[in-house]
Amino acid sequence: MTGKRAKSISVAATIVVVGALVAGFGAYTIGRAGQGHGDGGGTHSSSAPAGVPLEHRIADFASHLREDAGYREPRRAERRAVADAVGQVLDGHLDRARTLLSDVDFQLRTLTDSATGRRYAELSDRTEDGPTPRGRGRVYIDLSAPVRWSVQVPHPTADANTERVGARVLLGSPGGVMVLAGAHRRAGVGNAADVAHRTDSVFDAVCDELARRRLPGIQVHGFADDSAPGYDVVASTGKGTAGRADGRRLADALRARGFAVCRAWTRSCPLEGRDNVQGRRADAEDLTFLHVEFARSVRASDARIRQGVAAVDTITARWAQRA
Repeated sequence: MTGKRAKSISVAATIVVVGALVAGFGAYTIGRAGQGHGDGGGTHSSSAPAGVPLEHRIADFASHLREDAGYREPRRAERRAVADAVGQVLDGHLDRARTLLSDVDFQLRTLTDSATGRRYAELSDRTEDGPTPRGRGRVYIDLSAPVRWSVQVPHPTADANTERVGARVLLGSPGGVMVLAGAHRRAGVGNAADVAHRTDSVFDAVCDELARRRLPGIQVHGFADDSAPGYDVVASTGKGTAGRADGRRLADALRARGFAVCRAWTRSCPLEGRDNVQGRRADAEDLTFLHVEFARSVRASDARIRQGVAAVDTITARWAQRA
């Protein structure tokens, strides 16, 4: 074989190898894109997974919330825009919701949860990925079933693993909305970021919209074990009484799974949440609201979290069936 012919064969082989590598990289890139969130208008590669693990996505978001991360109090127009966008999603108008959100630097994605196969709308703050996040939080809305109830997580990370509890509650029954705070409760000046006790947050504005639509809700908190010695859970209906029947059902379901429950409607319990502003709004609307505190030892155990969420699921499953 002459040197010229050998060189030609070598060049041709190189072209074939490089072409194969480029094609393979292109397929990998498409597959990776399919693993992430959708935007409601595209299709995924057939080689991509069917969805994303939504619980992990929520937990990852919460893992970046720190006391020193800062918090910018939202203007009324910002609060109203996000709440109105949630209403538009609930009414099936995702494009209208996107327009409202864009005006306040929010975005809307659609996700398919890989565990349940259900589609969710994710409303999130675009500044989360920047150097100075505002701490506005997120909202997840089930798009696969009529929305009937909400789970609220006002203190992610600060009340360790409540974001995981909330995510599992959301995924446990169809027709749910999850309202998730976007900052550590001590990130703001004074109690500015403590959204369970402020009416000037995006979190509260969204919860107000849900209350206006008569959606019952459960708000998840956590306490240090020595704050309520002898108890695993403190169950309360906050300031109101409308949720007592469901509160009793929940307490019974927790007890059946081995939890020691302090029932605030029958005795004096610590951490009853009577000053909780979302609970006060629910009381004003004569609406079911459950304020549930899980001990740190419960939230530190994946097995006990599963059992606690299974008890909550008995309530949200009932709510999901309401006409």
